[in-house]
Amino acid sequence: MNKSKILIGLSLLLLFTNILPYNFSNNQVSANGEHLFVKAEKLYLREGPGLSYPVLETLKEGTELLSIQKEGDWQHVKYGDVEGWVAAWLVKSVESKSAAKSEKTVIAQVNDLNLRAGPSLSSSVLTKLSSGTESKFLHQEQDWIQIQNGELVGWVFEKYVTIKEETILETPSTPSNTNNEESSVSPQQFDPNTFTINVNAVNIRKKPDLTAKKLGVATNGQQFKVISRDHNWVEIEYKKGDKGWIYSFYGTFTKQLKSEQSSEKEQEEANNFVTVIYNGTNLRESASTSSNVATRADAGNTYPIVGNEGDWYKIELNDGRTAYVANWVVTESSATGQTYQNNTKQLEDRKKGTLKGVTIVLDAGHGGNDRGTTGARGTDEKDINIMTTELLRSKLQAAGANVVMTRESDVFVDLRKRVAVSHQTNADAFISIHYDAIEDSSVSGFTTYYTNSYQQELAEYVHAGLASKVDLKDRGARFGDYLVLRENRQNAILLELGYLSNPSEERAITTDYYREQATLGIYQGLLNYFDAQLEQ
Repeated sequence: MNKSKILIGLSLLLLFTNILPYNFSNNQVSANGEHLFVKAEKLYLREGPGLSYPVLETLKEGTELLSIQKEGDWQHVKYGDVEGWVAAWLVKSVESKSAAKSEKTVIAQVNDLNLRAGPSLSSSVLTKLSSGTESKFLHQEQDWIQIQNGELVGWVFEKYVTIKEETILETPSTPSNTNNEESSVSPQQFDPNTFTINVNAVNIRKKPDLTAKKLGVATNGQQFKVISRDHNWVEIEYKKGDKGWIYSFYGTFTKQLKSEQSSEKEQEEANNFVTVIYNGTNLRESASTSSNVATRADAGNTYPIVGNEGDWYKIELNDGRTAYVANWVVTESSATGQTYQNNTKQLEDRKKGTLKGVTIVLDAGHGGNDRGTTGARGTDEKDINIMTTELLRSKLQAAGANVVMTRESDVFVDLRKRVAVSHQTNADAFISIHYDAIEDSSVSGFTTYYTNSYQQELAEYVHAGLASKVDLKDRGARFGDYLVLRENRQNAILLELGYLSNPSEERAITTDYYREQATLGIYQGLLNYFDAQLEQ
């Protein structure tokens, strides 16, 4: 019996000593392996060293991995508790990553954004920036941000910009492949006089400097004639007679073996782009705010336009899919860097008693499938909103105002687009026209609403003008939490011109006479307000 126990014990000991060195050796290889990081936007972790092996994980740029061994063009790595293989040309050692730095970019959300000499509204204006303009972040003091735009250094107000932060490699090397290991590459040959873009989109700049003015955007596969080189920068001819600079990390000195006609066609199709101006912008599967979200994009992301559908751009995503983005959350530009701006107002000298030089956005509430409220006698609010707005527009235009309508017919307009129109036109006043309703049919009167403190003075002037012309109960100028006011950086108010839920009031406020008097009151209130601004 004792002999049997001894034999069993020796067997277990032998088995243990065989297993222990094996595990210990494996742990040592992992622990002593080189630390790597993913340098591609997307990288697949596979079961084996080849594209035919199943994908275990999808890794994002910057993800850290532990090297186990290298086999040809494939790297055996450990990611957390998972082991797999990745393309060796799409990872780098942590020593290379240590050369990375965090860089902030400031993106203008509005047109004609003032770049001031100091962090104060009283500071002189150095220049005006267009919506979508990118600048280098330098410093922040409370609500003001110091930026560098080209050779100018100045200050912008924080509420009018988006800040984007990203990691930039200071000393990257030229990759031997594109950012996507799965992409098919056309046959190429080395050509020192041709520079081919290997990433989805890269800025063409005026000088060999990341802070230099952006002239345009180059996209994956485009080929350019090389003019000269300056360290890590390549000077190219991006358009006949026009030169610019691209960082060499984003391409190779190769010539793709394809027809010149095809290349010209691709370049022509890639001429126009959209740049996102808000972080977390929804990119949707179809051209509707009710459509599923395909992905989300941050401010500064640029996409080629492949089509248009109403108020939506059809764009191409980095992975080759297409999506739709609303035109009120992006700015459009061409490959030459030209930005298309809508409704840029012409500045004129203001004269008392007129509205010359003033831009007023009139917002007829509801529309399309959004009927608004329906009166006790069957009146649809959306219909009398547009009738009232049209009448008001004629009065304001006669006084010299530049009037912009958020809708001119029975169509649905998203609330955020209405606000975007206010921002894009740099409106001096945004007036949203509505008629009210409530369960208590005895309630009556007109009300003027504002949300932000800077909107209160306009609300009080317009309300006083209304009160002088209409005979309804005066419910005052008061605070109201409405999106078109809350999200509006311009001077904006919302008018409720009476209660459709009150049968007797509905009868009065749906007449031509009432609309004439109400619009006359609003016009007088606006005139008084802007005259008062001249005296300040």
